[in-house]
Amino acid sequence: MAGRFAPRPTRTTVRGGHVGVPAGVPRQAPVAGRVRTYVPQGPLDLGLVLGPLRRGPGDPTFRAMPDGSVWRASRTPLGPGTLRIAMQGAAVRAEAWGPGAEWLLEQVPELLGAADDPEAFEPRHRVVALARHRRPGLRLTRTGLVLESLIPSILEQKVTTDEAYRAWRLLVRQYGSPAPGPAPGRMCVMPDARTWALIPSWEWHRAGVDNKRASTILRAVRVAARLEQAVGFTPEDARARLEVVPGVGPWTSAEVVQRSHGAADAVTVGDLHLPGIVGFALAGDRDADDAVMLSLLEPYAGQRHRAARLILLSGRVPARRAPRMPRGDIGRL
Repeated sequence: MAGRFAPRPTRTTVRGGHVGVPAGVPRQAPVAGRVRTYVPQGPLDLGLVLGPLRRGPGDPTFRAMPDGSVWRASRTPLGPGTLRIAMQGAAVRAEAWGPGAEWLLEQVPELLGAADDPEAFEPRHRVVALARHRRPGLRLTRTGLVLESLIPSILEQKVTTDEAYRAWRLLVRQYGSPAPGPAPGRMCVMPDARTWALIPSWEWHRAGVDNKRASTILRAVRVAARLEQAVGFTPEDARARLEVVPGVGPWTSAEVVQRSHGAADAVTVGDLHLPGIVGFALAGDRDADDAVMLSLLEPYAGQRHRAARLILLSGRVPARRAPRMPRGDIGRL
């Protein structure tokens, strides 16, 4: 559902200068960025839409500010860029810096769910219907970038969220580049494919990444260009290409296309907690496995990821029995 696009070539100064500049470092003058105004059709909740892109509270590539704005640092096809998005009444004001600024601004509508069609979803359970009613601003983001979702998803394989978030934070801060423009704090753009490939084995170990996950990332970055081409594929074909990489299975490919493609039907299979959450919410079965979960979500075919997301947002989840393990949505809602 496309919104109205009003490009604004004029430059606007960002007030406040650099945030979080270390002591002793001279402050630079505020840097103006390129600006775009976008008017979405229908309600829009920035936190709900962009939350799944944040990899933990210390993610160097993502920052949610007290004023409600969201900052992202991304490596685009045109180079690194920083994007700030803020609501101004019913409109969205987006400002971007760096070589990737133009690309980031062009992607703003899809990043905020313009390609998503929430009206196509029909709740078939009271829990889902109530969650949808309470969260009218939920849309599924589409970043148009594969690697930036693939690498952290690989890091989240079979470890706790805290371990995965720590690894992502350490590696991006050490090997990434400073986010262009007046980005808050220590924001960074993730490393490019070549830099990921050159990270020494002991640095993976220092970040707590075992050889299996590190090797999967190294295999992925060697074919990074071919993986990024999958943005133009259907979610199903994109998943098939991703899963050609040894170590990338259905769990990881689903987590990627949910973000890169805004895939409404890419339900995560192979997760430790999601089947029990869906089973508990829809059937009172906290011991549901993947087969039961998929059976319960069958009425939502074509929209199963959205249904699972709404279930997670409903708050109707069973008490945990095991240490917390990674989830694509839990902790990033």
